[in-house]
Amino acid sequence: MAEEFDKERREFLKQSVLSVGKTVYEYYEQQKDIPAEIGPKESPVKVRVDWLRPPGAVEEELFLSRCTKCGDCLPACPYGSIKKDLANGYPVLFANESACYLCDDFPCISVCETEALLPVGDRAEVRMGMAVVSRSDCTADQGCRFCLTKCPVEALSVDFLDGYPVVDQEKCVGCGICEQVCSGVNDHIAIKVISGRLEATKSP
Repeated sequence: MAEEFDKERREFLKQSVLSVGKTVYEYYEQQKDIPAEIGPKESPVKVRVDWLRPPGAVEEELFLSRCTKCGDCLPACPYGSIKKDLANGYPVLFANESACYLCDDFPCISVCETEALLPVGDRAEVRMGMAVVSRSDCTADQGCRFCLTKCPVEALSVDFLDGYPVVDQEKCVGCGICEQVCSGVNDHIAIKVISGRLEATKSP
């Protein structure tokens, strides 16, 4: 009787193992026919349009025809301010991240072999854009003066009647240092540099 019981138990265990194995095998085969789940789509890279051209850049249409996107001006900049535009590969600067520091010898211009960047006499002759103050975001009335103290061409002054910065359009070269400084000390950027190419499109 005991031997018969052991035999039945072994047969039961054998069938159980085979049943489990068959189930696992069938599940595995089914998974091979199911396409892999597609993960969430990566967020598209945000392409910025608030860029500036490097110092010495010729008029925009001419710049686009002359610049070969060689990238020589990028490593030439000692501050790493010049980047490649993700949209098209042309050299640009983003003032709030890393402005142009108006080097004495302008190495970025020196390495340009296609005359997309032309020599300038001194920093006062650079025209990258124009600084514009947003009074609603500016905290100058609370004592902030960082943009004024950092402007390399003294294009900013204070209107003592209301305490807000005033941009001297004859002096402003659009280097973006004021914007970069503002972005580091305020929650909202109160002074932004409008690119020279955008100013040109507004002209009649």
